[in-house]
Amino acid sequence: MSSTTIRMARAPDGTLTYAVPLAPQALPPVTPRALLAAWDTARDSVRLAERQRHAALVDPIWPDVSFSRWGPPRILHFQPEDGEPTRLAITDRDAGAWADAIDSAHGLESLVGMTLCLRLLALVDALSHMKWLAPLFSISARGITFNPSLLAAAATMSLDAGARFDEGGLRRILSRPLPSTPNPDQPKGLPGGRPTA
Repeated sequence: MSSTTIRMARAPDGTLTYAVPLAPQALPPVTPRALLAAWDTARDSVRLAERQRHAALVDPIWPDVSFSRWGPPRILHFQPEDGEPTRLAITDRDAGAWADAIDSAHGLESLVGMTLCLRLLALVDALSHMKWLAPLFSISARGITFNPSLLAAAATMSLDAGARFDEGGLRRILSRPLPSTPNPDQPKGLPGGRPTA
């Protein structure tokens, strides 16, 4: 998995462009444990960014660190040898914060880092748009708890051409009987820029 080379270039405005020699659908699976760790990493980074943002609002002398809070815009060019190229942009503030955290931890120039980042963003997207997933995760004062089947599906199923999870495919995978008790060893935090605690 680590032998695939992803090239990165930085534009004068700070935008980072990545050339990925695969289609989004060809990105490899990860382990549920690695996806959980990526969630924790991103959650902690977003919490720090929110604290910095709060400090900047309270203290006008605080320096403007918008890039360090949310990360630069990122353009992903997927260029498989035998398929159509795909261009995706990570420009949303919350998605940018999550991507920046994974870049700092793993490097988006590595296949591991790119895969973890896109699976994490696809999971956040699925949780926010697929309302039928609500019974498979719970939010409390401690944060978010995933049903292990949902986490395993997010770690292993193929992404679609837009680097998201296909809703029909996710329904099929999760139509099998599910454990009734979520895994207690789950990360704590909410998607996007609004973590708990």
